[in-house]
Amino acid sequence: MPAPNADSIILGGFNTVEGKVVSIPSHKAIDDPENKEGVIAAETEIKAALPLYDGDDQDGKDDTIIITGADAANHLLSLRDDGEPSLTFRSIFLGTIISAFQATMYQIYNFKPTLVTISGTFIVLIAYFIGKAWANFLPRGDRFEARWRERGGQGRPPRWISIVSFFNHGPWNLKEHAICAITATSASNAAASVMVFAAQDLFYDLPLNAGTVILAVISIGLFGYGLCGIMRPFAVYHVDAVYWSTLPTVKTLQGLHWQDLKNSKPLRFFWYSFGGMFFYEFFPAYMFPFLNSFSVPCLAAMHATGKTAANLTNLFGGSINNEGLGLFSLSFDWQYITSFNTSLPLKLQLHAAVGYLICFAAMLGIYYTNAWDAKSQPFMSTRLRSEDGSVYPSSEVFSGGVLNETALETYGIPQLTGSFAYSMFMANAAIGALVAHCFLFWGGDVVRAYKNASSGRHDDPHHAHMAKHYKETPWWWYVAVLVFSFILGIIVVAKENIALPIWAYIVALLLGIFIAPLSTLLYSRYGNGIATNNLSKMLAGLMIPGRPVGNMYFAAWSHNVIANAVTLSNDLKMGEYLKIPPRIMFLTQIWGTVLGGFINYGVMISIVSGNRDLLVNSNGSSSWSGATLQSFNTNATSWALAKYLYKTGAKYQMVPIGIGIGAGIVVVHRIIVYFVPKIGRFSLTEINMPQLLQYAGYVPYYASQTCVIFSQVIAGLFIQFYLRNYRPRIFKDYSYLVTGAFDGASLTALFILSFAVFGAGGPSKPFPSWWGNNVNGNYDFCPVSE
Repeated sequence: MPAPNADSIILGGFNTVEGKVVSIPSHKAIDDPENKEGVIAAETEIKAALPLYDGDDQDGKDDTIIITGADAANHLLSLRDDGEPSLTFRSIFLGTIISAFQATMYQIYNFKPTLVTISGTFIVLIAYFIGKAWANFLPRGDRFEARWRERGGQGRPPRWISIVSFFNHGPWNLKEHAICAITATSASNAAASVMVFAAQDLFYDLPLNAGTVILAVISIGLFGYGLCGIMRPFAVYHVDAVYWSTLPTVKTLQGLHWQDLKNSKPLRFFWYSFGGMFFYEFFPAYMFPFLNSFSVPCLAAMHATGKTAANLTNLFGGSINNEGLGLFSLSFDWQYITSFNTSLPLKLQLHAAVGYLICFAAMLGIYYTNAWDAKSQPFMSTRLRSEDGSVYPSSEVFSGGVLNETALETYGIPQLTGSFAYSMFMANAAIGALVAHCFLFWGGDVVRAYKNASSGRHDDPHHAHMAKHYKETPWWWYVAVLVFSFILGIIVVAKENIALPIWAYIVALLLGIFIAPLSTLLYSRYGNGIATNNLSKMLAGLMIPGRPVGNMYFAAWSHNVIANAVTLSNDLKMGEYLKIPPRIMFLTQIWGTVLGGFINYGVMISIVSGNRDLLVNSNGSSSWSGATLQSFNTNATSWALAKYLYKTGAKYQMVPIGIGIGAGIVVVHRIIVYFVPKIGRFSLTEINMPQLLQYAGYVPYYASQTCVIFSQVIAGLFIQFYLRNYRPRIFKDYSYLVTGAFDGASLTALFILSFAVFGAGGPSKPFPSWWGNNVNGNYDFCPVSE
């Protein structure tokens, strides 16, 4: 069969939008070792070897230890670019379907006992199978054209072949596959923004208008994307902007398309790992939840009673939210370990481990010394409490979403648990440290990044390749998105009466514009960022006091804009790793963001309507929990009462002061580094105070199901310390693929369980009680205090 003309435009691949400035070589030209001119990634221009796999040149093993962003760019991530079409009918159609699927999963996990980062690998695998089936089982244009030419056909193929090619032009390729995954990620970003409306419905009985929700979510997402485009020189083009947690997805995509199952041992291990984890996940997730919280201390203390039982559970319990610290508990449930945690660089793993230890010690110290009257409240709780320790009646005090002064006098000023107050203080300290660290340590680097971008100098070989072969998205496209999203938000705020004045809406956006570059800078280099919602809510509490719903909206147009900017910047970098044309990326992410507004609203309404009492009035079950939403509401409500809770002389006055303390710590750190840059071989610039302070207060707010913490730390250190340093080839060829397979398998099993037995598609069907499923107590058998 004659090869199709390599320079012809493939129907379904809209090359005018891709902005291609070089011809597309044929697959034969790419695969031919004698023909180097047809391959886009020319070795004479950019020096980088493809990653070595079984069957490649074994004499040239690359055992470079991956430490820096430059190491990852040159030794871990390939520059290969096959010049395939990316924006095709099937990539957009399947991307839309899979976007609906991932947005649904993200929304579901907002109401789970532990907030899980859904790995892109899960979506990658679904898109892989569907795309392969589409390409192989539907009529395909390249096959019809080949038969037509074998029968003597000349020139342009008949129209009917062109129509078939539009829908299914040829093999399912890497770039189409990536478009599906990136569209889905963009759609799922709206899950966090929808939390505002879920809280409004659950805690304040305020009716929801579908138009308000959808337009607000689209406005938030698009504004974040506009900021993302402005930040590209340091957030995408810079070689240190690695986005470590996205590497398992990138490596999985490349492995599925570039390796042959028969000849590739890593790819075979991928599928072995996927199959084994898929069947195993049904046990810890449903039938045998004890595997998620294996605790020898709890088993030893299971018959304790009274005060002894309470103290032991505070120390060792962790199987459900707010049970205890989970000391020495181990989780054997991969859905909570995830490749996100194992892919983070070693320096962040160490910051997290040290931070957790500080957090455990501080929580115990605060409670048992009765700081903030901690003993009058539960040891851990994410909800506002009354003075007697009961749950605070927020809906009565904030009737209609506005503070009722009479009700406040009746029920009194709410209280926080000591652990939650400490967590809020540390979250503020981390924000102050973030601002100071970015200016004092990285400010000069950001300035150089913009200068390099304007002069055409590129330190990242992947971006150098993209700049040479594809047209960049113009700056004014992103500015237009910013203007459009701003106007859309003004319409929502002005017409829909959402308890947020227009001037406060503008201030919220200005805050997002200031913080988004700082958060993105940290996330791109460490793989995890700093939660900035405390700063948003503190400012809202000062500007619009007594309005928790208005506080939430303010946070949505500031903190959620920041979060979207970070996530979309991550996807833009992923597009560079996979050589997706920038203009295609622009259209893909816009479409996913708009689509997500509609999907997330529908899923949220379904879950809230079917599980209202469970989400509002309890710590939840092993299937559903309102803990994340409760802490979200607690934070907004407490900041709405800022003048009562946090003013000078009030019980929790130290909480807002944390911002200044965190910034001051970084200033001291910078001075020390100036005079003592190294201690032995250790550079003090490797210490990142924002991350350390965040993890030092992480547990009460973000990780209240503590049984998973030790397993996350152990898995992360094993891969990032042992494999990375002592088995570098295994680390590069297997770690990302295998952990990505684990993610995909566990989340596939969980998707089935969510709709089959966990209640996402109807009434829940709990597994019968037995000793491995202790539904009448704590799953880890820690004693339940009376």
